[in-house]
Amino acid sequence: MLNPINMAAAASLKASAAIKFTRQAEKLSFQAHDIDDERTYDTTAVEARFITPLDPVIETANGGRLPAVPLEEALELNKLRDEVDGLAAKAKRPGHEPGKTGHEESLDGASLTDHASVQSTHPEAVLRTAIPPSRTHPLFPELPLYGPPSLMRDLQCFFFRCTSAVLSLAFLGVIVLGSAFTTIPLMFRHIGIRLTLRDPDARRPFYEEEKRRKKIRKDEERAWKRQRRRGGDISKAKDENEEEGHSADEYEPTEGGKDPLVCDVGYYARRVGLDMEEYKVQTEDGYIIDLWHLYNPKEYIPASACHRKQRGPIIFPKNEDNRSSSRTSDASQRSGKRKYPILLVHGLLQSAGAYCANDDDSLAFFLAKSGYDVWLGNNRCGFKPQHSLLAYKDPRMWNWNIRQMGVMDLPALLSRVLSETDFEKLGLVCHSQGTTETFVALAKEQRPDLGNKISVFCALAPAVYAGPLIGKMYLKFMRIISPGMFRVMFGIHAFIPFMMTMHSWLPGKLYGALGYRVFSFLFNWTDDRWDQGLRDRLFQFAPVYVSAESMRWWLGRECFATQKCILATREEGKHEDEEDEEEDYYVHSAEQSSEHMLHTAGNTEHQRRGRRAWYDDQVPPFALWVAGSDALVDGRRLLRRFERRREPHVRVVYSKIIEEYEHLDVLWAMDSVDKVGKEVREVLWKTVPEEYREICKVPRDCECVQAWEG
Repeated sequence: MLNPINMAAAASLKASAAIKFTRQAEKLSFQAHDIDDERTYDTTAVEARFITPLDPVIETANGGRLPAVPLEEALELNKLRDEVDGLAAKAKRPGHEPGKTGHEESLDGASLTDHASVQSTHPEAVLRTAIPPSRTHPLFPELPLYGPPSLMRDLQCFFFRCTSAVLSLAFLGVIVLGSAFTTIPLMFRHIGIRLTLRDPDARRPFYEEEKRRKKIRKDEERAWKRQRRRGGDISKAKDENEEEGHSADEYEPTEGGKDPLVCDVGYYARRVGLDMEEYKVQTEDGYIIDLWHLYNPKEYIPASACHRKQRGPIIFPKNEDNRSSSRTSDASQRSGKRKYPILLVHGLLQSAGAYCANDDDSLAFFLAKSGYDVWLGNNRCGFKPQHSLLAYKDPRMWNWNIRQMGVMDLPALLSRVLSETDFEKLGLVCHSQGTTETFVALAKEQRPDLGNKISVFCALAPAVYAGPLIGKMYLKFMRIISPGMFRVMFGIHAFIPFMMTMHSWLPGKLYGALGYRVFSFLFNWTDDRWDQGLRDRLFQFAPVYVSAESMRWWLGRECFATQKCILATREEGKHEDEEDEEEDYYVHSAEQSSEHMLHTAGNTEHQRRGRRAWYDDQVPPFALWVAGSDALVDGRRLLRRFERRREPHVRVVYSKIIEEYEHLDVLWAMDSVDKVGKEVREVLWKTVPEEYREICKVPRDCECVQAWEG
């Protein structure tokens, strides 16, 4: 029999551990226990689940998920839970003598982290102090801990919303005024040219082609109106389709007429004879994101609304039943007409609609009509911020940056597309920030196993190294101010949400013109190579909601703007430059050296460099299209990293520098289909696994393309 004294000590110890666990759980719960709500128990934190060793998310009693918390807090929750469970188990064992054990020492002494000295991790702390310090992790600083709702926290959030509403709007006003002032010289130059009876647009590189396409759109608009008046079927085929080899009735537009400039990918898909269905995808930290699927309505039956809902936070589930939603006709399946799936992911402040705004010259529509099964992935929040538990006003809704987008969003999108198509791999095409989150996710410290799900990663304007634009005054201002001041100016919620308010208020044409001027001023873009008649449409799909924390990662003091790289510190970058200069010297002196000695020294150097590689042997093949006139990112430096074999496991199957292209020209230039789209189509098919090449429809103009070796 147990000694009564020992039983009392064990009960006291268990009660103490339970109290500590309860307090830690309340700190990380969706809602505090002092708020009278029948759902409180169901949304109490019960466990921290680690997506990667450095990316914990909180699971609640009802199976819900809450976003990232500081690593120490997650470890403390699991430690206390293990102690409670361990004490409960020991209490059932006769003869257990609770006294001088390791468990007792950890309960009575210091835990994993001395929380009393870390004020920033306390949920009731003033939010000004509840932020990561200015000097934290050089690449991915820890995110703050805001805790569950309380009166004090709500007041603090209200304060930040007020200050950021005023200051961020003032910042936006300065940007708008700056863009207006820089437009004045251009306006007078155009006026001067017109006074000499010349057309200023005649200097544009695609002037004649722009006039031709404008005339075609006018003719199609009139034809659509005539058909509508007669009430007949719309079967007018576009000249571009005929030039690409389409039959006249293969893709029949079901929308047409004058473009109303709407933020609707489905509408623009129907204008070119395609259509779109929207899926909801839940990430492992509870965000609900949009996944758009393009299809030919003559070949495919859309899924039901119930089927397209989110399925919970588990990705790549094992022993999953075949959930393929392919509604292609049985005859097409038997004749080898399955389409290989590809996923497209967009850039910063954009949505996947950026791939769909150029009619048949849109990359997404071009690849869909070429014979691929095209899926368009959007990042968290987007146009309609959604979370399984959190509301818009909760600061935890916006507590994420590029790390979470890569580690959580991309896997969720990949998982749903593969589940719906019943494939084990797909082709991935990303632009700008979409490439960033992929390069981050595939790193050997993050989720390298994702590489086994990707047949090829096509990176358009890859955003890994910073370009010269990062030194502009208004961007440098964001880097100079402290993290605390950044939150005072831009808040702890969405980044300048007034931009989205303007999007909903202003007419499409005015918003498109304003959007172009502002973003052109910010990022040094021009529309020289775009179809000017479609320019206003291009900006209907941007901007979207992003977190202020995410923008702080891009532009703040301790992250990308300072390090100038997404996976290496500034010091590592300088060391890399020194190595390149040294190697260039030895290559230049090769004529005076023994070839064998030079080869041996080179192999030793590359082996040493390989130990600092970002990727392991699970990384998929890469294909890169670099914009040569891109001031925002430095794609040449990334190519040099691969050429100098700093990544021994990376196989670059294709690379190209388009000297005249700017950052968005890879998507929107009038010749982008010829210079980018057709090559992407070919690379995607060359890298398709052999077992899928036998059962999938061969994309148009890829019949003679052979797969790459290796």
